[in-house]
Amino acid sequence: MSAQTRTPIRSLTVLPALREDVELHTADGLTLVGELALPVDDAGEPVTPTATLVTLHPLPTHGGYMDSHVLRKAAWRLPALAGMAVLRFNTRGTTSPRGTSQGAFDEGIGERFDVAAAIELAEFHDLPHLWLVGWSFGTELALKYGRDPAVEGAILLSPPLRRATDDDLAAWAAFGRPLVALVPEHDDFLVPAQAAPHFAGLANAEMIAVAGARHLWVGEAQVRRVLDEIVAHVLPGHGPLPTTWDGPSTQATGSADPTGEDA
Repeated sequence: MSAQTRTPIRSLTVLPALREDVELHTADGLTLVGELALPVDDAGEPVTPTATLVTLHPLPTHGGYMDSHVLRKAAWRLPALAGMAVLRFNTRGTTSPRGTSQGAFDEGIGERFDVAAAIELAEFHDLPHLWLVGWSFGTELALKYGRDPAVEGAILLSPPLRRATDDDLAAWAAFGRPLVALVPEHDDFLVPAQAAPHFAGLANAEMIAVAGARHLWVGEAQVRRVLDEIVAHVLPGHGPLPTTWDGPSTQATGSADPTGEDA
């Protein structure tokens, strides 16, 4: 297919992947619902991922769930564009079209078992090069509970640094794995000038101030910036991601950029 016939990747474009409904089982006896998206070859057969993203969604009491739009678009695009596996799931008590995870929201306390269950599922599937991607409330879970030997690094989108403290950042520094924080210029909870002192002096941490962005990363330009940064840090030397596609794709239904998430 010639370059002239390549199709632009838009907000609702869904690129090829093997998408499987999965269940996560926590150490305290809950079943959580999720989806694992795996890269495929031209025949639609799964191939070994280049890396694995375990995503942690925004606050469920303010609309955050596994389909929060940046995480959903990561699952729609990154298996095809970067060869990545993407695991999304609802933390305890959270509902999405995929279903409702057992339990109840626990203010980021019992959710430590949810993070552990997600990492365990990735290990069970022998998924390589595991990185955590947390958004807002999900960044708190990553910082507090993501220091697992299987985890190679973490990316924080709009970290509010409310439940997670400087002690958690210090513990991550001692953990020694890369930590990348994308802080929107116009964030509702923590702007770059406020965030910078928390990350200063952490040798393994990088804080990136994103001009023009807001907490919810609404709009295709902001989503692309986030996905480009994820790929650049998880797979150094790769990216920026293409903005067109010359293979099969579908268009999802629904809102292009839901804005129900919060910190």
